[in-house]
Amino acid sequence: MQNLQNFRDYYEILGVSKDAPNEDIKKSYRRLARQYHPDLNPGDKTAEEKFKDINEAYEVLSDPSKRAQYDQFSLFWKQNGFGGSKSSSRKGTNQGNGRTQDVNPAKYDNFDTFIDQVFGVKNKAGNTSNNYADATATDPFRTQRTKVSYTPSSRPTRRDIEARLTLPLEKAYQGGLERIRLEDGRSLEVNMPPGMVTGQTIRLRNQGISGGDLYLKITVQPHHIFKLEGTDIHCQVPITPCEAVLGGQVEAPTLDGLVKMTIPHGVRSGQRLRLEGKGYPDEKGKRGNQLVEIQIITPKNISPEERELYEKLRQIETFKPRGDLIK
Repeated sequence: MQNLQNFRDYYEILGVSKDAPNEDIKKSYRRLARQYHPDLNPGDKTAEEKFKDINEAYEVLSDPSKRAQYDQFSLFWKQNGFGGSKSSSRKGTNQGNGRTQDVNPAKYDNFDTFIDQVFGVKNKAGNTSNNYADATATDPFRTQRTKVSYTPSSRPTRRDIEARLTLPLEKAYQGGLERIRLEDGRSLEVNMPPGMVTGQTIRLRNQGISGGDLYLKITVQPHHIFKLEGTDIHCQVPITPCEAVLGGQVEAPTLDGLVKMTIPHGVRSGQRLRLEGKGYPDEKGKRGNQLVEIQIITPKNISPEERELYEKLRQIETFKPRGDLIK
């Protein structure tokens, strides 16, 4: 609870009405948190204090039980003009002994202590007789019988939060430092582990609300060359007709960069070759394989010299791929 001399209107701080739905409170909080975030206002003490007030207000109004209690106590405040100078005082009814006495709000450190005095929740020895005090129609603050409860501790509620992080395949494979901006306006630099996969959840301790944890949901973007299946990586590599006939070494892309790959002579289009240990790492760091599918590509435009050589080759070649079709 706030000190009686420093009562804060949380609705006014967030710029919403008292009957605002939770969604409006959340939207206003996000907007203000981004506006006054210390990262965006370096060295601005006013913005820093405003940011603290915004978080304090949201901590109370976003929690239904805390909001109800705050509405209840702030109603007492407004109805009875509390928060004035220390010389001011109000009449309060102490139900513990049935007598009326002068009660000065400024003498109490917080509203809980004041409620104890007015409603007689505690006895003279200071022991709590009950966590609830009946308030009847004789009370100056009530017109009907109800229950008044209070929470001794003002410690903020610890809450876990979730966030989503989308990464390109190369970044998910390598890991490393990644800057993450959360919906509440905070910006975190996180050292991500290597070998992340879609659907994986990464827990960041104490990065939630009031010491809670932050859970990052990972999504790996589709790649224009590589296709990930488990720990195996699939890709296609185009080669020329000459490379297919004669074989030899060609460069193939991997997550580690280009590597030399030996093509056997007479390789077929669609045939798969394996690059062992060049796949994706599992949880223990062991890598799968990369499966390279050969694609034989014929040129559409050739030079006159190439055409002449192809013509000579056609005249002397002995390979008859349609021989079985002729009977």
